[in-house]
Amino acid sequence: MTPGRKLIDFTTKLLGRAMRHQRASVEGLASVKINLGCGLSVASGWINVDGSLNALIAGWPKPVHQCLYHLSGSSQYYSFEEYHGLLSNHRFIFHNLEHGLPFADQCADVVYSSHFIEHLTRYDGAKLLADVFRVLKPGGLCRISVPDLAFALSLYPADTHRMLDKYFFIDDNGSYFARHKCMYDYTLMKATLEQAGFKAVSRCAYRQGRMPDVELLDNRPEDSLFVEATRPL
Repeated sequence: MTPGRKLIDFTTKLLGRAMRHQRASVEGLASVKINLGCGLSVASGWINVDGSLNALIAGWPKPVHQCLYHLSGSSQYYSFEEYHGLLSNHRFIFHNLEHGLPFADQCADVVYSSHFIEHLTRYDGAKLLADVFRVLKPGGLCRISVPDLAFALSLYPADTHRMLDKYFFIDDNGSYFARHKCMYDYTLMKATLEQAGFKAVSRCAYRQGRMPDVELLDNRPEDSLFVEATRPL
């Protein structure tokens, strides 16, 4: 891990812990749509919650974005103007989701998360889904996408190195936040959601389901598991 990456990880973890009790306001919103662990995969009208450097500096001036653009790693995927536009034109909340969600009870209509929960331990992932249940209104919908364990295992033995490096031992040059800490198949995800209190758990196809903006938010169709579940009325 580079010194810059170490500094980012240390700083964001420290700030995330210091801000773990914050609460975000959703007052005045006709529909409350929350995107958890979003990175820069965002859509208009959503509240995007992430513990990354990008979420921390989203509301800061353009010169700050310019200074930190390369350090954030976003230059691998976005031009600077694309990067600045994403940060400036969407609502981000900096929050380490290991500490739960920064929202009041029963305030959200929908909650979405793509390729994030596998970066938590199984225990912390279960706690987060229970907190998703807490913030959803009765009848509210969540959609969870994670790498599909069944797909990863299908790579063995023909593509063992890909299976191990991409799904089980990924560490992105040592970054704590990039490591996969748990893997899910449909059975385990369904059980975890039901344990949190969700009903009507169902497996969905890529960019299909009841979640708003799913055609914009879903990604990685080949290796992803997509699951929707409802908080009972």
